Amino acid sequence: QVQLVETGGGLVQAGASLRLSCVVSGRTLSDFAMGWFRQAPGKAREFVATINWMGTNVYYSDSVKGRFTIFRDNAKNTVYLQMNSLKPEDTAVYYCAATDRDHTVVHRTERTYDYWGQGTLVTVSS
Repeated sequence: QVQLVETGGGLVQAGASLRLSCVVSGRTLSDFAMGWFRQAPGKAREFVATINWMGTNVYYSDSVKGRFTIFRDNAKNTVYLQMNSLKPEDTAVYYCAATDRDHTVVHRTERTYDYWGQGTLVTVSS
């Protein structure tokens, strides 16, 4: 049984940094391409970033490009999202997701992912 657990959320001021972690258990992380999504209050969940199985290919939404970095440590079964220069509009619940449909490429579409974490809340104050 695959489980994803996110940690690292919290309350920060605008301009600060946070690093989210997602630990995968039940299977080896290298089986999966991974993604981060977020859902702000009253809004639909949206794509943030994705990374392929070896970390050789990544892709970001325009809203976070240049500020967020996704990376992974397969030996630790952990995927990270480094978030710099945070803005109030980054406030959301952040979800980690995994897909094994084709782990060699990146995936931006929510429905591609079969496994999801419970989410971690990030709040950015102005």
